[in-house]
Amino acid sequence: MKHSNAISILSDHIETPLGTMLLLARDGAMIGLEFDDHPERVARDLRLRYGSSELFPADNPNGFSDRIRAYFAGDFKAIEGIPTDGGGTEFQRRVWDELKRIPCGVTISYGELATRLGDKNAMRAVGLANGRNPISIVVPCHRVIGADGSLTGYGGGLRRKEWLLRHEGALLI
Repeated sequence: MKHSNAISILSDHIETPLGTMLLLARDGAMIGLEFDDHPERVARDLRLRYGSSELFPADNPNGFSDRIRAYFAGDFKAIEGIPTDGGGTEFQRRVWDELKRIPCGVTISYGELATRLGDKNAMRAVGLANGRNPISIVVPCHRVIGADGSLTGYGGGLRRKEWLLRHEGALLI
């Protein structure tokens, strides 16, 4: 069903070693990058962010798909500097901006992330914002782990989180 007031979003499916990913782009920014096994979650997120939207299949929108493929091929710098717009609240955007400052191959705890944001007691809020991140890998929520070094929740599943961290050369306990 087409809506005249629907937001137009470019979409591309990318094959990765971890399964197919859905990339979403709008106005020159990546607005979504999710594993394609939960389309209802992506649809709900788009509804909350934009109301009515319509996806238009595109080959390599803004060159983003090629940059994701390069990341999976081992060129970790390929995803640096990709413009992102995850929507979200002001606090969520602050968390997501801080995530982008975590270097490839490095992990930090939720407590450390909360401290970097100026409130060491905001671990739970940081964790919730981390879990709402709609742009996986480029906004690297997978680089946040438990204080004891354990792999904690990841929307794509812990198996994928572990693979991504090993791929990036992060030392895991």
